[in-house]
Amino acid sequence: MGTLQNRVAIISGAGTGLGRAASVSFAAAGADVAVLGRRLSKLEETASLIKAKTGRDALVLQTDVAEEQQVQEAIAAVIAHFGKIDIILNNAAVFESGTVLELSSNEWQNQIATNLTGPFLLTKAALPAMRQAKYGRIINITSGLSWNGAGGYAAYSAAKAGLESLTRTLAGEEHEHGILANLYNPGTLRTEMHATGKDPAIVTPDLIRLASLPAGGPTGTIVSYG
Repeated sequence: MGTLQNRVAIISGAGTGLGRAASVSFAAAGADVAVLGRRLSKLEETASLIKAKTGRDALVLQTDVAEEQQVQEAIAAVIAHFGKIDIILNNAAVFESGTVLELSSNEWQNQIATNLTGPFLLTKAALPAMRQAKYGRIINITSGLSWNGAGGYAAYSAAKAGLESLTRTLAGEEHEHGILANLYNPGTLRTEMHATGKDPAIVTPDLIRLASLPAGGPTGTIVSYG
């Protein structure tokens, strides 16, 4: 029996990179997986890979996590299909350069919307079901840029710093309901957003451990690869 047997996981940004690797790994560990992202063709590729490697069928939901109505519809679809939600991996991200002086307000808002508001919306929509079940494991993907910043990546750095604060707040608010919320910093991964780095599959065992924490396990913490 897999570590995530009988669990239902939602993974955002599941069409490529870490989201795709995590989707396959979670399914291999026994989870029923709902894959979310903006590009339907990429999500379908992920679902096909899950089927080929694990024999499991993923639920494909084309969703922009920055759009509240789409998020609410996605959550409703997951509950209708699987009956519950146990795990959320907030992985969807926009990584674009721009200094404070260079960024337009629209460019700023675009990155904040996906990298910070998206996890807020997805988590908020799932919390009632998690509270009812008295169980939830929420993993938010962060970055070293959240605490040391980086010249030329003002919006991304600020969004990740906000996400870390949101996660700690969530951990305090939801612990009594059996919901654990933690952050994971994978370091540099080789993805569409970054040409060099580790294979995303290398870090997925860490994500599975966070997704399967026992009752009373750590919450509001940051786990980093290595």
